Amino acid sequence: MTKLLAVLALVAAAFLRAAGQVAGEGAGGPLPFAVGAAPEGCDVGQGEWVRDEAARPWYQDWECPYIQPQLTCQAHGRPDKGYQNWRWQPRGCSLPSFNATMMLEMLRGKRMLFVGDSLNRGQYVSLLCLLHRAIPDSGKSFETVESLSIFRAKDYDATIEFYWAPMLAESNSDDAVVHRVDDRVIRGAPMDRHSRFWQGAHILVFNSYLWWTAADNIQILRGADNDMSKDIVEMKAAEAYRLVLHQVVRWLERNADPKNSRAFFVTASPTHTDSKAWGDEVEGGNCYNQTEPIRDASYWGSTSREMLRVTEEVLATSRVPVGVVNITQLSEYRRDAHTQTYKKQWAEPTAEQRADPSSYADCTHWCLPGVPDAWNELLYWKLFFPSNDQAL
Repeated sequence: MTKLLAVLALVAAAFLRAAGQVAGEGAGGPLPFAVGAAPEGCDVGQGEWVRDEAARPWYQDWECPYIQPQLTCQAHGRPDKGYQNWRWQPRGCSLPSFNATMMLEMLRGKRMLFVGDSLNRGQYVSLLCLLHRAIPDSGKSFETVESLSIFRAKDYDATIEFYWAPMLAESNSDDAVVHRVDDRVIRGAPMDRHSRFWQGAHILVFNSYLWWTAADNIQILRGADNDMSKDIVEMKAAEAYRLVLHQVVRWLERNADPKNSRAFFVTASPTHTDSKAWGDEVEGGNCYNQTEPIRDASYWGSTSREMLRVTEEVLATSRVPVGVVNITQLSEYRRDAHTQTYKKQWAEPTAEQRADPSSYADCTHWCLPGVPDAWNELLYWKLFFPSNDQAL
């Protein structure tokens, strides 16, 4: 049955190509991996959350062995499950549902690499959960060595990988396990220490936002000296972010082949740390005990519009296509889907914290299954069904 589905998927792709429905068909040719095109005017980042208990969740946390215990909310006692039952419906778009077999076929002989922070790692793990049931146990493996995690789909000769680089540039937070530091220092250039791991990837999925928002300013180490305490200057965080994104774009221009590879940037993942932002008058309230999405379509929380603008401006300068996976607005609505207190804690909560669970609720990271599954659906659409403007 699996082989039959794969054949059908490839036949469908061939039909779409023959019908001229592939994004970029014509002057520039089809984008790599595209098998169809989004309807004209379709913006997959705009829409609404629809309750769909028949189709969501796609999996359970106990059946996906790749989820870190910091994201397994049900295993850690979360009493409600409704946050798992929401499906993202883009406005005015009708697009194919996520098909694990088709994606694996399209990844045959390829290397897909996620690069970024723990939120990008959550999206990476979500994708593994969406794909792994289509592969027999004997046909897959998973390993982590320092900053690099590798999932192998052996029968497809494919790897899906994650590389820890929370600020994309080299920084003093680059240890994949021990990276909590008070004063973050980044190296403005070069990026060789990280980018050597990106070489050869057919699909690159970057993110970087959260770690830039801890303070207004950030320290930058100039030059290539290995001593991270020398020649440090301070810069506005948004401008340092701009500098690093320019470095990423320049690297892509020098190293990415747009004829056989694709690059994407996932926008900011919101936090829900102040319930007054959505009209809750409870003092000190946040995402804790929230069980429903925000219904106000115009809602916008604390996500920095300045940082989003920097992302848009820098990526627009790229001479190679960089697809933007805009997860920000759809995630803004999901105050209910964070891990809250239902996760493995780095430190045992104190008696005072246990008396007030909202005081140590995690309103940054997301339960799995949950919102990151929708991010991967957007990525799937952008990769295989891009819009005719190449979704830049």
